[in-house]
Amino acid sequence: MSSKPTCHLIRPESSYEGKQGLSYFAGIAAETVGSTGICMHLLTMPPGARAKAHMHESHETAIYVLSGEVHTWYGDRLEQRIVAKAGDLFYIPAGVPHLPANLSDSPASAVIARTDPNEQESVVLLPELEGLVAR
Repeated sequence: MSSKPTCHLIRPESSYEGKQGLSYFAGIAAETVGSTGICMHLLTMPPGARAKAHMHESHETAIYVLSGEVHTWYGDRLEQRIVAKAGDLFYIPAGVPHLPANLSDSPASAVIARTDPNEQESVVLLPELEGLVAR
């Protein structure tokens, strides 16, 4: 007997620590609702927060910045930088090294959607790139 898919409501009240060094609010993922092609989370970066250099080996990422601003260094040697502000949409292709940081004195919040329902599975930490971005 197969079970029929159904809708789920998630209230992002609990959080978890991602490999990237940031704390995410629980959202839509294979682990929470059984999704098979997408995950979506809410992230709030406190002032001064910085992720570890990493890439998502096999999934794309779309980010909508709700408040604040986040600097993201990206590229093979983190040689490029973009500043995403409230209202901006930011796309990160699979396999692109990146390192986001909140350099402001205010929190920054964003909705993050990825094409892998198991959000943490294809995260690859890149410690060799950490020193390329000054603290």
